[in-house]
Formats: sequence, structure tokens, C-alpha cells
Amino acid sequence: MKNAVLILATAFLSLNASAQFVAKVEVKEDIPGLCDKKEVYALFPFDGQVEATCSLTEDQIKEKMNAELQFLIDNPKYKDEGMIGLYINCKGEVVKCEMDNNTKSQELDKQIEALFNSLTGWNAGTLNGKAVDSMLLFSFEIKKGKVVI
Repeated sequence: MKNAVLILATAFLSLNASAQFVAKVEVKEDIPGLCDKKEVYALFPFDGQVEATCSLTEDQIKEKMNAELQFLIDNPKYKDEGMIGLYINCKGEVVKCEMDNNTKSQELDKQIEALFNSLTGWNAGTLNGKAVDSMLLFSFEIKKGKVVI
């Protein structure tokens, strides 16, 4: 049994060393602005992959959400969580932005989508040094009416 585990572990490590893990996103709908609908990736920070980035840091986005989301300003005790999905093309443009895991409020979801659609200054994600279309998920939690990441 130990030999089988060792052989399996060795095979896995050699496969892992010679193959790059790349997660491709299946896009079934037309998303205007994508460079190549068949080559959209969920990038991870390893193996030649660089996620798309915004000119704002995560903390700056959090501050912007807390300052500009009127729903949260009006509901200081609100508690929730959610996730928004962004499609960023190979030119660094957000071409689609929608809630991936909705909050309990449709109004809040609309405000979050509008806020993320207003963010500019994106850098495209890259795969082995080449700019590619990518999908980025941004998850958040809301405690006492404030976004925490």
C-alpha cells in the first residue's frame, strides 16, 4: 500500500511539474467586447498566470463601496454577503459585470453592479505573458452596514 501511494504521489508530482493548471471559463452567451469568447480564463496567481487588476486596491474598493452604496448608508445594521463577477477583456476593459452570488436585496445588488461598472483603469489578466480575456470574482461580506473583505 505504501509503495502504491508513493508511486501515485510521484506520478502526480511529475504531472504537476510538467503541466500547467489553467481554468478556462465556458462562455455560453455573447458578451460584446470579449477578444475571444472561446479563450476566457479564471486566472490564479501561479504558473505564469496574472489576474486582472484594477487601479484601485481592494481596500480602496471597500472604502468606495462603504462611502457610495446608498443602501448601506440607509441601513447601518445590515448584515449580508455576496459575490460579483467581472469579465475583463484582453484590453483591460470591463465588458460584463453582474452579481454572481446575490445579496438579500435587489436594490443593493443593482448599486454594487453600478459601482463596479464605474471602476476604470483595469489591467488585463495575462497567461504566460499574453493578455487574455478573464473572469474575476470579488467576494465581500457586510457587517453592521459596512463592507469587509
